[in-house]
Amino acid sequence: MALSVDIEKRLGGFHLAVRFETGNETLALLGASGCGKSVTLRCVAGIMTPDEGRIVLDGVTLYDSAAGIDLPPQRRRTGYLFQQYALFPNMTVRQNIAAVIRDRTRRRERTEELLRRFRLEDAAGLRPGQISGGQQQRAALARILAAEPRAILLDEPLSALDSFLRRQLELELAEALASFSGTVLWVSHDQGEVFRNCSRVCVLDHGRSQEVCGTEELFRRPETEAAARLSGCENFADVLPSGAAVKVPGWGLTLECGRPVPETIRRAGIRARHLLPAEPGAKNAFPCRAERVIQDVSSAIVLLRPEAAAPGAPLLRMELDRALWAALPEQTNLTVSVDPEKIMLLREP
Repeated sequence: MALSVDIEKRLGGFHLAVRFETGNETLALLGASGCGKSVTLRCVAGIMTPDEGRIVLDGVTLYDSAAGIDLPPQRRRTGYLFQQYALFPNMTVRQNIAAVIRDRTRRRERTEELLRRFRLEDAAGLRPGQISGGQQQRAALARILAAEPRAILLDEPLSALDSFLRRQLELELAEALASFSGTVLWVSHDQGEVFRNCSRVCVLDHGRSQEVCGTEELFRRPETEAAARLSGCENFADVLPSGAAVKVPGWGLTLECGRPVPETIRRAGIRARHLLPAEPGAKNAFPCRAERVIQDVSSAIVLLRPEAAAPGAPLLRMELDRALWAALPEQTNLTVSVDPEKIMLLREP
């Protein structure tokens, strides 16, 4: 594997325990705020030192607590793209790029090559404060590649941007990374960003890493509640296995799952878009009352209370196209259903 990380770090009451391996690909570290994503990145870069463990990149040991190895950041050959890009404000774009090129005989040639590659020729003589956000991002990436890193570390690179600029810069970032042949770690809490740009995902939950899986696999059938939440699932419930079905006491339902349910399963999840209006008697159909309707830009979000739900049970969230919702003849008392294959059976991590 190109990058192997197995570390622990304690910060006050927070305990990080992360373990994963990845090749020359873009791996997402996906998790909620405060779960340890950025701490992991800083430990790989050498900005922060783990308490124990080992980090190896392309066969070179960057950190090994048992062997007493802790290479400084400048010797790790990792390029760290900060959220605010961290360009030298008193230098021009050209100077920012040239400053990290070790081979003096190729410095001018390499700098001009990168300026052309990242479409920065017109901004080459300007300072960071004089150029756009997109140009700053491209300049920061050009500077990272000028240092010839073995890995690129992206710490939520789009989180501080408005939605329009975010979409634009995401495309430019993906284009820039397409020609990089090493490892990319992309820290994010945005499911769409991860789905569009990363081939595999490592979910972090309260400082603990879960098993690395393919991005498609995570969004198609996550295996833990943390992974399901981060993949966009909105409805969760305690369940009891019953052959190829689950009993959901809180909602007063028994739902077929289309497959044997392991006896160890205690939680299940249903995506809002997988709940659909249905005819009474259809498979996994049950009557509900619509408690609230929220009109979004292109969808109607309907909060439902199953007819047999226990007092205080959480409402079910259904999301429909606005036109489909508007066309329903009954919008207060209605029957909904979920495809058995769409029910997520969630194990303990």
